[in-house]
Amino acid sequence: MTAKIEIRGLAKTFATGHAKVQALAGIDLDIEDNEFITFVGASGCGKSTLLRAIGGLEYVDGGSMLVSGHAVAGPGADRAMVFQHYSLYPWLSVTENIRWCRRLAVHTRDRTLADVDAASGRADALLNLMGLGHARDAYPNQLSGGMQQRVAIARALMPKPDILLMDEPFGALDAQTREVMHDLIRHVHKIEKTTIVFVTHDVEEAIYLGNRVVLMAPRPGRIAHIYDVPLPDQREQDMKHGHDFLALKKEILARIRETSGMKTDLDQLERLNLQTS
Repeated sequence: MTAKIEIRGLAKTFATGHAKVQALAGIDLDIEDNEFITFVGASGCGKSTLLRAIGGLEYVDGGSMLVSGHAVAGPGADRAMVFQHYSLYPWLSVTENIRWCRRLAVHTRDRTLADVDAASGRADALLNLMGLGHARDAYPNQLSGGMQQRVAIARALMPKPDILLMDEPFGALDAQTREVMHDLIRHVHKIEKTTIVFVTHDVEEAIYLGNRVVLMAPRPGRIAHIYDVPLPDQREQDMKHGHDFLALKKEILARIRETSGMKTDLDQLERLNLQTS
């Protein structure tokens, strides 16, 4: 079976003044249709760069990437992105924010306003799916952070993308709201059957959400290891306290420290403290 996303030998280098930084090197990965895959790793390991490349927002220097069998040549309607910052239009209501992408499509494709109006049923369904039915006429400044992110996710889902790309979408939320959003996005994945590629710094979040966890290492950005998550599709918050969950979390955290050089730094600091004590 052909993967939804096929990445082979992907490489990306940024030029910073007279210096060059290799952000990605030799990335090989298949992401299956309807998979929920998460990416973790130390800062600077290329997680967001890879995500933006899949979304067509970042051009690469080498290798190849196919989405649904076609080479990525820029953004497309088959992919949607959700960022940590909600980027909602403050002058539009919740419903208008969700429907805005369809109005933009009128000017970029062979569509009419009648097509947009016919999509109101889709907007209503997403409002209910995201638990926003009571806030359909509210404006962004009247919503909590969690509710604003729900609007952003609903807006991204409005055109029925095949792939939803999420870059630290819950990073600005408090712990309790994040747990609610975790269960919500798992439910959205089940209902919408969208392939989700999710970048996070939170290892616990990555394990709870993903079918697989991709650990990336820096200098240059590369895949260090891929972990299968030993959890059923139907997940509950209590699973985070289970033996298999905690063992995998411990292993990934140790590997992050090792691949980022943090373990070496800590060992050197410990030796220095022993010498000076």
